[in-house]
Amino acid sequence: MVIYIIRHGVTEWNALKKVQGIADIPLAEEGILLARETGRALRDVPFDLCFTSPLSRARRTAELVLGERCASVPIMEDPRIREINFGVLEGTRFKDEKGNVVNEQMGIFFQDPEHFQRPENGENIQDICARTREFWLEKTGDPALQDKTILVASHGCAVRALLRNVYPEGTPFWNGSVPPNCGVNIVEVKNGTARFLAQDRVFCKLPPCSTGNGMIT
Repeated sequence: MVIYIIRHGVTEWNALKKVQGIADIPLAEEGILLARETGRALRDVPFDLCFTSPLSRARRTAELVLGERCASVPIMEDPRIREINFGVLEGTRFKDEKGNVVNEQMGIFFQDPEHFQRPENGENIQDICARTREFWLEKTGDPALQDKTILVASHGCAVRALLRNVYPEGTPFWNGSVPPNCGVNIVEVKNGTARFLAQDRVFCKLPPCSTGNGMIT
């Protein structure tokens, strides 16, 4: 089994520096172009199926990456790989125009995520790690998928949570940074063991490339 795990493309809320969890914000034009560019780079990958977050920015990224292959590659939505729910923090400003953090809770989310308190009506890191791990164990343990090449389209925090099943024990949650928009992690799972073939790879030729902007989407 080979799994290509991709974070979706850029949205308008990136530029506005807003907290964007389960808010269903569509891709911006730049995000669409970036996903298409990624699809061109991956055009020779023989995907057998795709799992995507139900949020439109992730599903649209998957569709653009697959391109004409959408006609033959099943795309299945799974809420377990949806972005973290920020509850009452959704839509609030995270940074000001100068890039300074203006939301203390979100500052903790990025700097010390394990101690991020669950917002009202929202989730914490432990919540998203639990549901993404359930997805991971189910798919990697499915005998019918062992010889498949799979695309997974998700979100910044959800990607890092999912990859905790691959990182060595003790790796900090963010592994150094938020995954870049349309960054691809390639994981091979063989005989129950997972290993990286590529990490946070970006196939970007767009001027400018606004990936890795530090905003959760």
